[in-house]
Amino acid sequence: MSSLHDFTATTLAGEEKALADYAGQVVLVVNTASKCGFTPQFTELEELNQRFGEQGLVVLGFPCNQFAGQEPGDADAISEVCHVNYGVTFPMFAKVEVNGDGAHPLWQWLRSQKGGLLGSAIKWNFTKFLIGRDGQVIKRYAPTVSPSSIAPDIEAALV
Repeated sequence: MSSLHDFTATTLAGEEKALADYAGQVVLVVNTASKCGFTPQFTELEELNQRFGEQGLVVLGFPCNQFAGQEPGDADAISEVCHVNYGVTFPMFAKVEVNGDGAHPLWQWLRSQKGGLLGSAIKWNFTKFLIGRDGQVIKRYAPTVSPSSIAPDIEAALV
């Protein structure tokens, strides 16, 4: 696997989605959680999605329960938090693991492309990866990086 476009993932609704459907778009991939101190980042992620969507950005959310059990709910509970509480309109996927032997292949690939503070391991919820139109990882952002501060990098990738 050599690009985002080589993977598939299960949507929150339970359907398999080819990530090749996002070819030609700039993608921000984020591992999310509904009960995390960073959960309010959903608001800024949605703002980025709205602000840059027509120019070719899509945010993809991947719920993960590997960090202090902060995503305990099922698909319906996750959907409620994302859509009702935060007005999320960007695609949300089924709960995945991002570290360890059970990590989703996409997340294994993302980690291999850009390491972070803990080597390739994902440190916490709301780690973000900016992917170019060609499906290649441009940059990785720590959970503490606010989505709005990524806007200049998104603008550069959209050019």
